[in-house]
Amino acid sequence: MFETLSGKLSGVFDGLAKRGALSEADVTEAMREVRLAMLDADVALPVVKDFVNKVRERAVGHEVLDSISPGQAVAKIVNDALIDALGGAGAVPLNLNAAPPVPILMVGLQGSGKTTTSGKIARRLAQRERKKVLLASLDTQRPAAQLQLAQLAERAGVASLPIIAGQTPVQIAQRAMDTGRREGYDIVILDTAGRLSIDEALMEEVRAIRAETSPAETLLVVDAMTGQDAVNTAKAFNEAVGVTGVVMTRMDGDARGGAALSMRAITGAPIKLTGSGEKLDALEEFHPERVAGRILGLGDIAGLVEKAADTLDHEESEKLALKMMQGKFDLDDYAAQIRQINKMGSISGILGMLPGMGKLKDALGDKELDTSVLKRHQAIISSMTRKERRTPSIIKASRKKRIAAGSGTTVQEINRLLKQYDAMASMMKRFSKLGVKGLMRQGLSALMPNGGRPPGGGGRPPFG
Repeated sequence: MFETLSGKLSGVFDGLAKRGALSEADVTEAMREVRLAMLDADVALPVVKDFVNKVRERAVGHEVLDSISPGQAVAKIVNDALIDALGGAGAVPLNLNAAPPVPILMVGLQGSGKTTTSGKIARRLAQRERKKVLLASLDTQRPAAQLQLAQLAERAGVASLPIIAGQTPVQIAQRAMDTGRREGYDIVILDTAGRLSIDEALMEEVRAIRAETSPAETLLVVDAMTGQDAVNTAKAFNEAVGVTGVVMTRMDGDARGGAALSMRAITGAPIKLTGSGEKLDALEEFHPERVAGRILGLGDIAGLVEKAADTLDHEESEKLALKMMQGKFDLDDYAAQIRQINKMGSISGILGMLPGMGKLKDALGDKELDTSVLKRHQAIISSMTRKERRTPSIIKASRKKRIAAGSGTTVQEINRLLKQYDAMASMMKRFSKLGVKGLMRQGLSALMPNGGRPPGGGGRPPFG
């Protein structure tokens, strides 16, 4: 989402890095480029002006102008200003400090992803916080909206309020809170109706529900892909009904990122959560410092570690680690690794969280990293017998033809997979022989064929 802005800012800092010393004119020129980059990213004009002024004030100082590495110094100042613009360091958690059942009111325009987000939050609170959650649809406008939320609740593993036809949104809200109190729920999530655009009828309905339930959180769901319209929506809702937090959906889209940068400054309400995808686990806390790091190409290692902790099967990972230590590695293990990678989401998304990967993505241009080979490998392995997966050396010509026919691939692709597997298995064996101490002493090159030496060459391996 922030790729264009990230690329332009990287270009500004690269230009500054080439200069031995930094003059005031250099800073002014750099700030002009930053201003244009932010406007192009659809950041609101008042936010851009304030941002550029802050950076200029901090940059045009003795410390930066005499800095050994002026590009890095300005990048650090821009990073700090980005964190401020996004709401300050640290995620702002959901406020659950109220007597149970705690009401959470979900508001927003139709099509923003409000109902799906309600299901995601319910799942998150039930699984991570061990809360007993009740989902209630107050949407009497859209056909089947209440049924949709009931299905989402089932998928999320939480309860939903039974549907009674003919009730008004306020009556449904009253019944939800009564049920929550009577049946010992910790949290009641109230999913209100949306409209295609902001109108007084919508605001009046939300005000009436809010007055009846006194929510601990009024969360506004906005679609990041709508750019400045998302900010205008947030401003209108905040002025009309008061918003305690924002959830931005479709953060994995190709929007220009300006809405996220403008949201806090224009509305005063923090972005608390972000959604990226339709899956119920695709919801993350919003950490301004991590987003700033990704915009400036500094990566988000903490976010990547959290993502891995949430999605990877730790028992499976430990089993594989043990087999690696013993030098054992079969095609079942390789298939397990592919499944783990797929759980983490798109390869491009993972790359975006690694420092310095922006330039690699630039080098690729518009090309998406080809991950279809992993799917083909999964199909090939699935078409093998258990014995073939455990002992790939038995796979000869006739078996290869059968596997190719069963997986919809070619014998050449099976040969490539087996060659790749042989290289990985050989590496595992070398790893088990060396052990951790041997690896530390000889370096990673010791895992390479010939101990890192060119074929037929003598001498010690590099770093050996």
